[in-house]
Amino acid sequence: MAELNTGGGGGGKGGKIRTKKMSTRVDLTAMVDLAFLLITFFMLTTSLAKPKAMDLVMPDKNEDKPEDQLKVSENRTLNILLGKNNKVEWYMGRLDNIIGSAEVAGFGKNGIRKVIMDKQRSVTALTGDPKKGLVVLIKPSDKSTYRNLVDILDEMAVLNVTQYAIVDIHPLEVTNLLKRDNIY
Repeated sequence: MAELNTGGGGGGKGGKIRTKKMSTRVDLTAMVDLAFLLITFFMLTTSLAKPKAMDLVMPDKNEDKPEDQLKVSENRTLNILLGKNNKVEWYMGRLDNIIGSAEVAGFGKNGIRKVIMDKQRSVTALTGDPKKGLVVLIKPSDKSTYRNLVDILDEMAVLNVTQYAIVDIHPLEVTNLLKRDNIY
């Protein structure tokens, strides 16, 4: 039981004779009960932060015929290979016809984000049509982490890349590119 006691007066020697003050006693049990009820009420009625999820549309598992596949110009295709140690390797075009050279980059504003922004500008200038923008193929390797995949998907959302796909990495990309640059 909680209580609040205040001491009484008197008890000193000499001086005037005064009447003895009675001690005040306040029972705080009801107030403590009310405080716990209020805390419980607010804990149960507040809503916790809802987790935010990104929408990801995956194709059907049905095998497509070659004529059903979308034809995309090599000049518009950016391949991003996710390697180990938070590194990515990127190249334009196809594996058998790489435009320029394959380069290694990290994550962040001076890494793959800068590459994607530059390629978006150059592809839009090349095609002249914003609807025919950059197409990004994200290829995680078995040495990459789930966090790297989420980071690259976040980059797609931040940079407003509308055409991207997560595809399987080709074994030649692993041997010819990732192993060559020691990120596999």
